[in-house]
Amino acid sequence: MTDTERPMQDIRHWAALTPTRPALAIGAATLDYGGLDALADRYARVFRARGLVRGDHVAVMLPNSLASIAAVWGAYRAGLYFTPISTTLTAAEAGYVVDNSEARIAIVDARFGALAPGMRTAAPRCTHWLSHGGGIEGMEAVEAALAAQRAEPLPDESRGAMMLYTSGTTGAPKGVWRPLPDPSADGPPPFAGDLLSIFGFDEQVRYLSTAPLYHAAPLRFSMAVTAGGGYVRSLGRFDAAEALSALADDRITHSQWVPTMFQRMLALPEEVRRAFAAPAHRLAIHAAAPCPVPVKRAMIDWWGPILYEYYAGTEGVGLTAIDSHDWLAHPGSVGRTLKGVPHVVDDAGNDLPPGVPGRIFFSGVPRFEYFNEPAKTAGRTLGNGWQTLGDIGYLDADGYMYLTDRMDDMIISGGVNVYPQEIEEAMMQLPEVADCGAVGVEDARFGERPVAFVVPAPTASRDGLAERVAAHCELRLGRIKRPDRVIVVDELPRSPTGKLLRRELRRLCAAPGQPT
Repeated sequence: MTDTERPMQDIRHWAALTPTRPALAIGAATLDYGGLDALADRYARVFRARGLVRGDHVAVMLPNSLASIAAVWGAYRAGLYFTPISTTLTAAEAGYVVDNSEARIAIVDARFGALAPGMRTAAPRCTHWLSHGGGIEGMEAVEAALAAQRAEPLPDESRGAMMLYTSGTTGAPKGVWRPLPDPSADGPPPFAGDLLSIFGFDEQVRYLSTAPLYHAAPLRFSMAVTAGGGYVRSLGRFDAAEALSALADDRITHSQWVPTMFQRMLALPEEVRRAFAAPAHRLAIHAAAPCPVPVKRAMIDWWGPILYEYYAGTEGVGLTAIDSHDWLAHPGSVGRTLKGVPHVVDDAGNDLPPGVPGRIFFSGVPRFEYFNEPAKTAGRTLGNGWQTLGDIGYLDADGYMYLTDRMDDMIISGGVNVYPQEIEEAMMQLPEVADCGAVGVEDARFGERPVAFVVPAPTASRDGLAERVAAHCELRLGRIKRPDRVIVVDELPRSPTGKLLRRELRRLCAAPGQPT
């Protein structure tokens, strides 16, 4: 068998074996493996018919939809890089991703049609613009393009990859690039291989995806589940009550969450939580942002010891994980390393002893690059080749990792490093606080000083809350770490995956009339 005749290790296996097996349910739309396989072949042919060759790039701006998964499989079969675009971006921001990724094809859903002119202006090098789910002026309808293609494998089928962008919480998003996989290699796709082995995804898995599919984890997990022959149910938008119903009604076995979702479900009426039962549900995976210890304890008390936390990132540098039993013995830890070799170093790159916070790097994993961003890549790479996700933390004597903050979020006050997460953990000890965040703001005397934001719990009084939080911080934090101001807000600006958007908090700090 020649390389071009070698069968792909993907959904085609399941389509041949059990074509009517349900593969996807997104909103009211469903697709079995036969339909998903055929749609993926048509997408691959659409890309090839417009002149794209192995190594070219495709970008899409889609809501959670069947196309969100089928288009990735199509790009993979055509040997292309696939980049999803956040649907929360402005036209200029979305156009930046299209242009920066050097995409030759961009697909935009009709509900974002108002952004299309601005996107095209910002990405003049993109030669093919297609609309999805309805017409957009000046764009070709992807549905018509798909209908014109045969549902057959490409004669020169290859192996592509995702090029996902960082969330851009601290600056412009960056594409995470690695070389394409060997076109003649056997085995599962690289975006699915480690997830299949770590989480044991197989054809019996029924997975609930709760977040937007333009994010790295929801998309990679959904792709891995379909590669393993399982079933994916994706929520259109997260709703706490709907999520609980999906777990029970769809006999979900595996699910994925971010901490803010836990908080919303815990805030449901007690009678709703008490009536909830999902006996098939055996693994609730969570990541993306630090989970406050009280929140995680409450979830384990409610759902039992099925929570499984992992620490990783879009860059794919290292992976740690911890189950509920280990977490209860090591509260606050993100677990021990499953992928890569961890190193905690000081600013000079010297190894630090257990228990001492420093910059977390990993070795023993394939290196990444930020696409066409050598300086930013260098900022995440030591001279010896170790790379980092940008986090600060430490390892204990048993190898359990604890995160204390982000390098980009650190506050330097009077020459002292202050970690916002430490301030936030102190504030979350108060039952009156439902959510909180801390940032550094410019200060003439100290360079920077911390400012805190708190969201009151539903039963808490706003009157005097800032003063009570400040008093609590005085007892729990050293003088340099105590927030200069505590600002009470209705909610914190967070990304759909729960990451705190600190740049938005800094803007709020400058707003007139903020209390001291």
